[in-house]
Amino acid sequence: MAKHNGHIGAASDQTAPLSDVGTAAAASTPAIAASEPQAARDARENRHKYFMNIAIAVRLRANCKGNRVGALIVLDNRIISTGYNGTPENMVNCLDGGCYRCANRDKSYKSGEAYDLCICVHAEQNAILAAARFGIATAGSTMYTTMRPCFGCAKEMLQAQVRSVYYLHEWNPSAKDDVLKTAAQTAEYEKLMIRFPGGVHRLDVPDPDVNWAVSRKTPASISLDRHGTVDI
Repeated sequence: MAKHNGHIGAASDQTAPLSDVGTAAAASTPAIAASEPQAARDARENRHKYFMNIAIAVRLRANCKGNRVGALIVLDNRIISTGYNGTPENMVNCLDGGCYRCANRDKSYKSGEAYDLCICVHAEQNAILAAARFGIATAGSTMYTTMRPCFGCAKEMLQAQVRSVYYLHEWNPSAKDDVLKTAAQTAEYEKLMIRFPGGVHRLDVPDPDVNWAVSRKTPASISLDRHGTVDI
C-alpha cells in the first residue's frame, strides 16, 4: 500500500525488496497485550474504576477556580448524564472572574464559607439537571464523582433517587475553628450519607492531575465505614 500525506492510499505497482518486507510487517503489527497499560486492564476488570476514569476526563471541562470536579450518572451500566462544575450556561466562566466568591476566595472567605455568594453549579448538580432537562430518569442510578459530594449535592442526589455514590477525593464539611459547629455539621452530613441504599464508596484510582484539580488537600477525616463506605 502506498502512503500519501500520512494516509494509506491505493496499492503501488512496485514490490518492496525482500529485505524490507520483514521490517515493514513489523512496523505495521499492532502493539501486543503485554504492553497494555495497567489502567486499561484495571478499567476492564473493574467497572467502577472504568466509570471513575471517565469522570476524571469529564473534569477537564471544569471552569472553577476552586476544586475542579467531574461527575457522571450511570444506570444499568450505561452513562446517562455527565456534569462538571462552573458558572451557569451563557455566563462568564469562573476562571474568567464570573463568580465573585471564587474570585475572592483567598482574600475574604475561608473554605466552606459564603456558598450563598457562589454562583457556580457543582458537577453533580449539573449531571442531575442535564438528565432532567432531557427527560432522563435517574431513579436507581449510580453517581461517580471525582470529589465526595457536598451537603447540597448529597440532598439533591437523594431527591433524584440516586442509589449509590462512588467518589475519588475527600471533601471535609467541617469548620475546624468551631468545635460545636464541626460536630453538628459532621452529624448532619452523616445523616445524608446513610440514606443512599447502595452506600457511599471511595475509589482508589490514580489521578495524574490531582494537584490541578484539588485546591485544598483534605484528609479522610470523616469515617463512614460503619455506613458501608469502602476503599476499592
